[in-house]
Amino acid sequence: MDGICTLANDKVYDQLIALLNSIEAIYGQSMPVCVYPYDDHTEQIAAEIARRPQVQLYDDQNSIQQWDEFVRRVWDTHPTAQANWLKVSGDKYHRVGTHRRYCAFDGPFERFVYMDADTLLMSPLDKIFAQLDDHDWVVYDFQYKDLSHVYDESSPKLTELFTPEQLQTEIFCSGFYASKKGIFTPQNQEIVLEKLRQGEAEILYAMAPDQTVLNYMVMRLGISYCNLAHQLPSHERTGCCVTSNHFTTQDNILYDHGKQLTYIHYIGLKSRFFKQVSEGENIDFPYRDTFLHYRYLHEPDQQPKLTTKPKVDNKFPSLGTKILRKLGLTL
Repeated sequence: MDGICTLANDKVYDQLIALLNSIEAIYGQSMPVCVYPYDDHTEQIAAEIARRPQVQLYDDQNSIQQWDEFVRRVWDTHPTAQANWLKVSGDKYHRVGTHRRYCAFDGPFERFVYMDADTLLMSPLDKIFAQLDDHDWVVYDFQYKDLSHVYDESSPKLTELFTPEQLQTEIFCSGFYASKKGIFTPQNQEIVLEKLRQGEAEILYAMAPDQTVLNYMVMRLGISYCNLAHQLPSHERTGCCVTSNHFTTQDNILYDHGKQLTYIHYIGLKSRFFKQVSEGENIDFPYRDTFLHYRYLHEPDQQPKLTTKPKVDNKFPSLGTKILRKLGLTL
């Protein structure tokens, strides 16, 4: 069975509703969805999920605990991550919950597309699932333009493990990917841990913990891989990130020079912005009206009327501009 997965808790309640509604807008209730719990704060999202027969909240505690333990063992091998995290947040492990997306490798779907809660589906996923006939890992993004958010570029071991071509073409964003149940077997997990203990852990980028570990596992284990951003011809390829400011909207679908997006990723935007705008604060950010459409798809009369002057936080003068400059992933 094919399905879509995501990761959420009550903090991203508004984003989760928008994502689920965007999936329904494409598939109705025919596409099953599994939500993995970021932590135990799931009362709000559980109530929302209970209203949707095609959506389930993952509750296999053995699977959740196993992956929690695995990622702690991963980061126990890193030479500096835990000391740095303790200085920044006082926690020995950083954002452990974000790794729970790995539960999809045990989950209910034989093949799945994982989508972060801050994404919206814009078109059917046929071409993504089709690639799983020939590959075990499929992505569609432009993270390869920014290695610094995947690996520690200062590590000399990085170029010992991977060729320049691999580092330029095979890295990916962990916010959207397709894969299969069971590809990371217990044996594969032990292989990964042993390689990390042998000194390879130093290449991991500790401030994007789930992303760096996924990239490392896929690349180091030689998982068969496809990125549609490379494979598709240029006349079919589209962008996917909020950092691209040239998308146009037609019937609440985003287009890149006339080509329908597969998904839009609101990368770099804090969850509080989505909560604030859903509560009626005029917080401006790129493709905000698209988000609000899907957030209130089933209750359009409750969509806030943002008539006041947009609020500008001094921390982000022109939020869209700041994100574009910071991430530099504009395609």
